[in-house]
Amino acid sequence: MSETLKEAKGGKLKSDVKLGNKAYMKELRRLHVELVKMQEWVVHTGAKICIVFEGRDGAGKGGVIKAIMERVNPRVFRVIALPAPTEREKSQMYVQRYLPHLPAAGEVVIFDRSWYNRAGVERVMGFCTEQQAQEFLMAAPLVERAIVHSGVILVKYWLEVNPDEQTRRLEDRIDDGRKIWKLSPMDLESYSRWYDYSKARDEMFAKTDTDFAPWFVVRSDDKKRARLNAISHLLSMVPYESVTRSKVKLPARQKAGGYREPDYPYKLVPELY
Repeated sequence: MSETLKEAKGGKLKSDVKLGNKAYMKELRRLHVELVKMQEWVVHTGAKICIVFEGRDGAGKGGVIKAIMERVNPRVFRVIALPAPTEREKSQMYVQRYLPHLPAAGEVVIFDRSWYNRAGVERVMGFCTEQQAQEFLMAAPLVERAIVHSGVILVKYWLEVNPDEQTRRLEDRIDDGRKIWKLSPMDLESYSRWYDYSKARDEMFAKTDTDFAPWFVVRSDDKKRARLNAISHLLSMVPYESVTRSKVKLPARQKAGGYREPDYPYKLVPELY
């Protein structure tokens, strides 16, 4: 286990007080500016960045990813959230369907769950055999070494939430029409297996937390702090620099030259607000 992971597991939150929205938005704005600087550096230098997000159900992976993506160019930053494998994909080498999504030059790829499905949900829920899980745990560092040696900056995050907060968040989904889609039968079954997931996580860390691709743990009991901490740490993992660009100035708009808006019966959206 890497020293970074030991520190993350043994550290303490700076404050037990929930972060206020005003302070959160101010810091998020600053981090968004830095993400855009990083984006321009990635495009300018042809860097390749791959970010893996794993964690417990309800730990806030989606919220962190949304906060990262809010102000960047989706043509540079791509989010990969693969569905269940097809019958053809099930017959392939396990990591094969993930490899085509790795970044090319000038790209940042974010995996919203990744090849580590095999070490977590597939193993716990019985979608793979124990032998398949063990083979994956042995192979993953070899694959990741090859990814890193190809020039990819690979950053792996595990979001950890305490059981009481997880319960509160999942119960909140039940009563919120905006979030009910997040609560699948699989989530309910997974919820009852807290310690099976804990054991799977622990072995995953022990066998895949390497010097060249370490795991970083984000404590996410406070969603706002988790988002800021994750983005700040990500920025620290990329050696980006500001790229000089010309100052933008809007050109003069052309004159109408006799153009008039047509008298056309547009179907307007009703103004209800």
